[in-house]
Amino acid sequence: MNRRRRAWPTGAAREPIDALIVGHLTRDLLPDGGWRSGGAALYAAVTASRLGLRVGIVTSAPADLCASVAATLDDSPMIAVDAETATSFENVYTPAGRVQYLRASAEPLTLDDIPTRWRRCAVALLAPVAGEVAPGLAAALDARVIGAAPQGWLRAWDATGRVRPQPLDGAALDALRSFSALIVSREDLTGPAADATTQEAADETLRAWARLVPLVAVTRGAEGADLYRAGAVERYPGSPAREVDPTGAGDVFAAAFLSALARDGDAAAAIAQANRIAALSVEGVGPSAIPTLAQVAARYP
Repeated sequence: MNRRRRAWPTGAAREPIDALIVGHLTRDLLPDGGWRSGGAALYAAVTASRLGLRVGIVTSAPADLCASVAATLDDSPMIAVDAETATSFENVYTPAGRVQYLRASAEPLTLDDIPTRWRRCAVALLAPVAGEVAPGLAAALDARVIGAAPQGWLRAWDATGRVRPQPLDGAALDALRSFSALIVSREDLTGPAADATTQEAADETLRAWARLVPLVAVTRGAEGADLYRAGAVERYPGSPAREVDPTGAGDVFAAAFLSALARDGDAAAAIAQANRIAALSVEGVGPSAIPTLAQVAARYP
């Protein structure tokens, strides 16, 4: 079966980029029957663009969703594999916590979907939400910093679409050696309701990953982030913010962290900046709240 790819704007693949973002755009289903655009790739791309990088997005989604998102991405080019349905998530909130369902999936993404010119850049971020891109793809990229937000590799779903955490398999673990950094939240590892045993297992997973990847950043929401490196764990406090909508904050953090790391190579400074940018991003609804560097400097001098 031939895969059709569309470009926004036409001819987008001809120009070089600074940051490559690979992952599905999503439809996030709302309780009232509506939906809004989402996905780690969307939040990460907007962040990198607001930080002054020329961003290239590789995704899969129906043409109407791609066109809608492209209109909000300023001049960021996008390559999309055509799909009949968008990857769609529904969150149901119960007394026991959040239950997430995967209601539909777009097409998988491969190296062939990434323009050759885009494979060499300053920052590359694999941002899967439903296993749509394999960890091994990183080995074929030539970027100063290669990162992953691995939430989509840590999700399994049953016949009803109910999502539960799953560990990385052996091949995925081996592929982690190609990355400069991983950015993950504890909930990605434990699910929304975690007991002491689950938390202990998450700690062991993070220590194991840190033996394979130079930097593992673990976001902790308003409390900030932890950094695993060189056999130690460093804790960085969050920045004050008036939370309105935390959706996508981890993806904002990932893009901000990798962008700063590629520029200066200073992981501690990169986490501090990423914490500030992620904090401001929750003060509004959706990607529109993601700040520019000037806005960050004005808020946190």
